[in-house]
Amino acid sequence: MWTNFFQAGGWGMYPTTIFGFLLVVVGVLCALRPERRFLPLLASLGGLTLSSGFLGTSVGFITSFRYLDQVREVEQRFTIAALGCAESLNNLVLALLLVTLAGLLAAVAALRSALRAPAAA
Repeated sequence: MWTNFFQAGGWGMYPTTIFGFLLVVVGVLCALRPERRFLPLLASLGGLTLSSGFLGTSVGFITSFRYLDQVREVEQRFTIAALGCAESLNNLVLALLLVTLAGLLAAVAALRSALRAPAAA
């Protein structure tokens, strides 16, 4: 699965990677300098990464099912559809991996911010 993960996902992997990379960069920035002003950017990039992953997955499903009628042997159509759907899910897996990593970075930022804040008397 991992040997051709990116290639099997198709074109949808590119925007997911770009948005996800930016998301992780902002997550690292938040972890290093926990400030509230970065949170809207972190949230919007997280949403973009997820929506890009879902879009790539959806387009992959559509493409897989669209060309099923060209499979000559009817018995193989289910197998081809399953393989196409599995490859299409690579977009969503990539998005979820990147959002999870950024979520961990955001948790580190929240912990650092909480430890830095003075205790209320």
